[in-house]
Amino acid sequence: MADWSRIEVEAAVADYLDMLALELRGEPFNKANHNRDLLRVLDGRTRGAIERKHQNISAILIELGYPYIDGYKPLRNYQESLREVVEERLLSAPALDDEIASLVISPPPPAPPFPDILGIRVPVPVPDRKNRTSIYESPGTAARQIKRNYLEIEARNSALGLAGEQLVVRYEQERLSRAGRDRLAGKIIHISVMESGSSGFDVLSYETDGCERLIEVKTTRFGALTPFFASRNEVELSDRRNANYQLYRLFKFSEQPKLFMLPGSLKRTCQLDPVSFSARLA
Repeated sequence: MADWSRIEVEAAVADYLDMLALELRGEPFNKANHNRDLLRVLDGRTRGAIERKHQNISAILIELGYPYIDGYKPLRNYQESLREVVEERLLSAPALDDEIASLVISPPPPAPPFPDILGIRVPVPVPDRKNRTSIYESPGTAARQIKRNYLEIEARNSALGLAGEQLVVRYEQERLSRAGRDRLAGKIIHISVMESGSSGFDVLSYETDGCERLIEVKTTRFGALTPFFASRNEVELSDRRNANYQLYRLFKFSEQPKLFMLPGSLKRTCQLDPVSFSARLA
């Protein structure tokens, strides 16, 4: 089938951004209903084609430093005209910008009660192979950044980061206690509150055999495939202490937090994209 026309692309982008605004406000919506409504105005497109277009929009938003709709897995290999329309729509959507800007700097709500805190762990998400989970050496800007990078701003939200670390401490205490290792649970140290992040990890925990588990915590309000930021120190430590290092990725934190773990070197588990450089005169 032919490439999407400008009118079709604009309809898909407008629909996606409407859903994104609803999701950011915590208002329910039905993706299937939105898909059906689009089918009525698009010429011969299928439900699957619309789904893929929405996934393409997710990938573009991430590249521009915006959150994406959870459930529309980012998918690259999109038309350049789609990116152009997304950028134009974002430039003319100040209300959406205000919504995101307020969200990424606000403190997180109190963590909800957990019937079983260990139940927040989920499998590592599987990204599109052309769009592997990315981490960035340090906050920066996308090549065609049109506004503020909201993912960068959220990464600097110290209240959100602290809340995520505190949840991980609770998780680790419960994990070890259930394994009958109460003594080790009592030895867990919240390193980052003592050493201001210079250690390259946030929480010192233990394996059930007593070996150290060095945990770096990355927290987001958004979806599981949202890129995160890591320092050079964190990346190098993960490589040097490969056998002991674990990255805990908390996501959907403002709703019902979920957690997946990346053990070992970040050079192996993630795509590393350096986005800023230190320069000096040659």
